[in-house]
Amino acid sequence: MEAAEALGYPPERVFKTLLAADDKALVVGIVPVDGRLDLKSLAAATGHKRLSMADPAVAERVTGMVVGGISPIGQKRALPTVLDASALGFDTILVSGGRRGLDIELAPADLVRITEAGVAAIAAH
Repeated sequence: MEAAEALGYPPERVFKTLLAADDKALVVGIVPVDGRLDLKSLAAATGHKRLSMADPAVAERVTGMVVGGISPIGQKRALPTVLDASALGFDTILVSGGRRGLDIELAPADLVRITEAGVAAIAAH
């Protein structure tokens, strides 16, 4: 929410990147900053039985970025990614640029293309 306020954008256009895990894999969920990640919906969208939030230290090690600045773009290795469907209602959205305080604006379709993301309703408000 701080990012949305600082940038002067409505919170529904500013998205956060969150990592979830099961006992074998990590997945990325991208949701509006004013919502939370619905782990059941993310699990269904990625074909997992059950997911929980990834340990912050693991998220940092796997992505190469600091929690609070994890970007869906430019991670050390590509992870299965899902963008919340609400993003498609905007011409552009903002996501972390890879460090705290740096956001980038791009079209949701470009984010989906770059990250090879799926799109599903994965946010809860």
